[in-house]
Amino acid sequence: MGCCFSEPVDFDGEVNLYHFDLHRAVGKGAFGKVRVVEHKRSKQLYALKYIDKSRCIRQKAVANIIQERRLLEEIDHPFIVNLRYAFQDDENCFFVLDLMLGGDLRFHLERKGYIKEEVVRFWMAELSCGLDYLHRQRIIHRDIKPDNILLDARGHAHITDFNVAIHYSERRLHTSVAGSMAYMAPQVVGKKGYSWQADWWSLGVTAYELIFHRRPFDGRSSEKMTQSILKDPLRFPEDAVQRCSQEGIMALKGFIERDPTTRLGCRPNGQGIEDIHRHPWFANIDWDNLESKECQPPFVPDMKQANFDVSHELDEFLMVEKPLTHSKRKANPDFEKMKPELRQLEEQFTVYNFTTMKRMSYYPHNQPIQPVLGIESDNTDRTIAQSATGTIIPTATIIERSQAGSPVLESSDRHNVPPIPTNAHSYAVS
Repeated sequence: MGCCFSEPVDFDGEVNLYHFDLHRAVGKGAFGKVRVVEHKRSKQLYALKYIDKSRCIRQKAVANIIQERRLLEEIDHPFIVNLRYAFQDDENCFFVLDLMLGGDLRFHLERKGYIKEEVVRFWMAELSCGLDYLHRQRIIHRDIKPDNILLDARGHAHITDFNVAIHYSERRLHTSVAGSMAYMAPQVVGKKGYSWQADWWSLGVTAYELIFHRRPFDGRSSEKMTQSILKDPLRFPEDAVQRCSQEGIMALKGFIERDPTTRLGCRPNGQGIEDIHRHPWFANIDWDNLESKECQPPFVPDMKQANFDVSHELDEFLMVEKPLTHSKRKANPDFEKMKPELRQLEEQFTVYNFTTMKRMSYYPHNQPIQPVLGIESDNTDRTIAQSATGTIIPTATIIERSQAGSPVLESSDRHNVPPIPTNAHSYAVS
């Protein structure tokens, strides 16, 4: 047997999979997996989220993948899982994202049973900063829940998964249903018209669940869940006073307020982060230090063990799924002979490299709000309101289609990825 030499990597050319060494699989999504990768030149570790094109086309999710790709290019914030590179090969589309080693909040909630109030308050403060940033970028996340919040190795919280995120306009309300039903605001499930205020409701439901290990509204069917969200009073467990302070209860009631004009984070006299700053629950937060990540998180993940489901790796070892490998692209593909969906991915899932490119905004053309709420808005906000299994699952994301619009320049300031421990067996990402 002779020696096998790999071709040299052109780091000055367009970014591709050959720029990265592939490490362990740490997560699994609807269309592919998440792996830890190492950039060969910088030696920086990242999370690689890859999307199987054929599976994406079969599930009619091409528009969502392109929308997520475009929105992620606009975003750069210390409490968000930021996009660093994007590219594709013949089989997959790739997102290279900040690596989060601390696991998601669903993982920690299930392992611990419930989370202490002081820890939840710290996370809510950090996430409030992230949400306020998104809303200033005119983006609604629409799927805030424990599963979509990741911790870094030091315990800081980050928002991830922008698969159903969209731009909003002050002149047009959305009426389509998208997100995870148990965390949807009344205006979303009731299809009465909603905007960025819906994210603050979802954040409140998330905080409630983390503290009490139960959700405030529930139902065995989508109809019962909807009625619970629309009509049931907000109740707290009998041991609520042992788990949560009066200020905390006040904050939860403020977030989980059906009227968006009086919801915490949304009130006209101080929308967004200023409204949060003034609330008694957050009185002890040093906001300047918090936003620069100088505050010590009250919970630090145990980095001596995996903070994710280790079974994700077994699929490839057991040959359940085809392993991800480096592969060269076909030269000079003929777009005219491609199926429309594949051509759309080829043309619109464009390359991104945060080291050489400025971030862009794809803010859509706005349409006026309908004068009567409840009338379906224009066709830039289309819905396929079902989960991958055909039934609505309380924590499953309901997928929604959206189209993007014309580009304008956006700033490109960047934040460094937090330090990465050297132990190679404890990676966790979304």
